[in-house]
Amino acid sequence: MTRLEPKRVTLTDVTLREYGQNVRRDDLHVFTPRSRVAIALGLADAGFRDMEVLSCVHPAVAPAMEKDALKTIAAGLSALKGVHIITLVPNRAGFRNFLACGLGPDGCNHTLGMFFSVVEAHNRANLGRTIGETLAEYRDIAREARAAGIRMTGYLSAALGFREPGGTLIRPAVTTVNEYAEILFGFGVRTVTLSDLQGVADPQETKRFFETLLNLQKGEDTRRLGFHPHHVSGQAAVDNSAAAYAAGIRRFDASLGGTGGCVTGAPGNQPTEGLVRRFHAAGIETGVDEKKVRDLSAAVRRIWYDRIPAG
Repeated sequence: MTRLEPKRVTLTDVTLREYGQNVRRDDLHVFTPRSRVAIALGLADAGFRDMEVLSCVHPAVAPAMEKDALKTIAAGLSALKGVHIITLVPNRAGFRNFLACGLGPDGCNHTLGMFFSVVEAHNRANLGRTIGETLAEYRDIAREARAAGIRMTGYLSAALGFREPGGTLIRPAVTTVNEYAEILFGFGVRTVTLSDLQGVADPQETKRFFETLLNLQKGEDTRRLGFHPHHVSGQAAVDNSAAAYAAGIRRFDASLGGTGGCVTGAPGNQPTEGLVRRFHAAGIETGVDEKKVRDLSAAVRRIWYDRIPAG
């Protein structure tokens, strides 16, 4: 197994994409492309070299991701050098928008993010189709993306479980999660991020899950796996990330102020500022400036969160 630098992690900030997907049309006069570019530039100045900014979903689902806004934001970030920007693409229509917005290697050179749930019920609720149908569509998209030289990354939602509306908790087998991860790697993605969509696992369960998964991945570079925890408690999500780190995970997603979620009802993310503080206190390098992250989080609250009603 490839040896890891034991005291360094890679952080991806997902504020702009996750929060943006939940902003209603009536609030777009506050959540403007200009302000989103400013925050992304602030993240880059704080040291982030990985961030999710856009999502090529239908504007009926996420008005903030309308095509003209995507083009404006992409153009505003085009001067950034050495920053890895990820744009999510849920389906064929999203891939067409990705190309139409000039996000490929002949333009802004964003990484295409493909995602699906490892739990059938959640995949149907989130993407409106079966896992098999999703994979068939992504297989074709990945083939075209590889031919065009587009970088790809993958996400597996509900990897630690999904609680149905009636209260039943479905926990997928770790072997199943690993099989889906290998399918994505076979498509050509560089990394796969595992999501605890609803915060259903505690630190012990999280550590056990990743220890088992990493054991199944033996012989592979463990940096190709990441963790994206949701939880009603930001501190609990950070605790779960500490457990994942102890198991060997070195890639983590977080959002400023812990905001974000999912159209299917997932709670917020772990707060970027809290995760950075936790890692730095443990002597773990993140490559980002803790004070700048803290100040940026306060600015985001002032600019957006205090002015846009929750929900």
